[in-house]
Amino acid sequence: MSKIQLRQDENLSFKLRHQLLPQDFIRTDLYFSLPVEMGINPSTLEEQDYFHSSISTHSAYYSDQLHLPLVRSRFISQQKGEQSDYRVNLNLFCYQIKIALEIDIKQTLKIKEPEPFFSAAMEISEQTQGLLKKLRRYTPPDKKLSSFFETADNYLSWHIEQSFLKLLSRGPKSSDFSVQREALFEFCESEKQYRETNQYNSLITLSDPNRITNKMRLLQRLIEFGVVFQKETRNLNNNLKRLVKGIVTAVMMAFVMTLVLNARSNFAEVTFLLVALLGLIYGLREIFKDDMTQLIWRWIQRGRPKWQNVFTNSATKRRTIVQTLWLEYIKAKELPVEADALLQKRRQQNKQDAQLLHFRSDSKVVVRAFLPGYDEIQETITFNLTPFVRYLKKGAGRLYSSENRKISKQAVERRYQINLVVTQTDKEETITAQRFKITLNRSEIINIEAMEDNDSKPAESVEPVA
Repeated sequence: MSKIQLRQDENLSFKLRHQLLPQDFIRTDLYFSLPVEMGINPSTLEEQDYFHSSISTHSAYYSDQLHLPLVRSRFISQQKGEQSDYRVNLNLFCYQIKIALEIDIKQTLKIKEPEPFFSAAMEISEQTQGLLKKLRRYTPPDKKLSSFFETADNYLSWHIEQSFLKLLSRGPKSSDFSVQREALFEFCESEKQYRETNQYNSLITLSDPNRITNKMRLLQRLIEFGVVFQKETRNLNNNLKRLVKGIVTAVMMAFVMTLVLNARSNFAEVTFLLVALLGLIYGLREIFKDDMTQLIWRWIQRGRPKWQNVFTNSATKRRTIVQTLWLEYIKAKELPVEADALLQKRRQQNKQDAQLLHFRSDSKVVVRAFLPGYDEIQETITFNLTPFVRYLKKGAGRLYSSENRKISKQAVERRYQINLVVTQTDKEETITAQRFKITLNRSEIINIEAMEDNDSKPAESVEPVA
């Protein structure tokens, strides 16, 4: 099993990624050790609220070997196949170019010397222009198909321009390579002129950075049709919850009716005392009915899966992945051996009182083969920690120091530390476990470290992804 991939996403969120093969299975467990001083518990943050507001999953075809020279030239002509075939092949070709370009641009930005940097940049530019020519070689005359082509062509042209401008902005600067730099600028300008010539975007949209960016996000979602899977979330326990509520109500009603009949038999006629007693009985029923239902429901639901995500191919409507999910607060004695062993390896001063929150995901790939060019599916689970910082204190404080009899003070911020243990189990029941230390304040995650056997030896410092 590959190493656990956990990366910071935005200020207060991180992503967990793993790859799946056809008919593969993986179980992922996350054990959050939340310091008691953070104020997170079942009373302040219910599991269901946190799941729906701050946990999201995403699945799509994936290839880590996808680079621009390896992008497959697909037959996307109208002359062969159905309309849906044209759209899927067109989207897949554009999606491969997008992912491959992102991979190659990212690798090129790691080059700090001007000569190899501009050499790699020019090579990417030539490869990209070649792929664009293949895409634009055939423009379908059919109006229904041309709308698909214009959507993909518009987004891809804009994305390529933005990618190369980003490359030039972040890359090394050198006057010795002004010719190459100018050639890259001309390529960006030609793509901009191409979109203007084809009138892909209105002047109002182009004049507003927010409008053009949001439009391109919409077009991006459209070209992901058939490549990124659609998700449907189901609540697994609705019927069971109704059954529990019905049984509790029936038992409470039987008990209340027994009391009512006994009270009625003790009074010869309707009196104020009888009315008051009946009111008291029904009032007590309303008070205890909800509390009893909640108590019994939490006991029955404990350890049971709560949700199921079904991912389907948007083009074929076939199920691809079935993901079963758990989320609940647990006690220390319920920790499995692997997670408990990693938490016990913390330094003594870091073993503070904590609330344990357990998330589990069981993912099963139900198809035997993927689209040509893809051998894996990448599943991404995103966790937003914003609800965790809701009760954190704002206070910063001051640190005083003296030098040559002069006192200086420096503002310091209050930081908190979450220990996170991630375990993954594959279909051969091979277990991979890793502990992460998440340092955060009220506004952002400061750092994420993948820890070794003790806190003094971080295995890896995880930087935010772009």
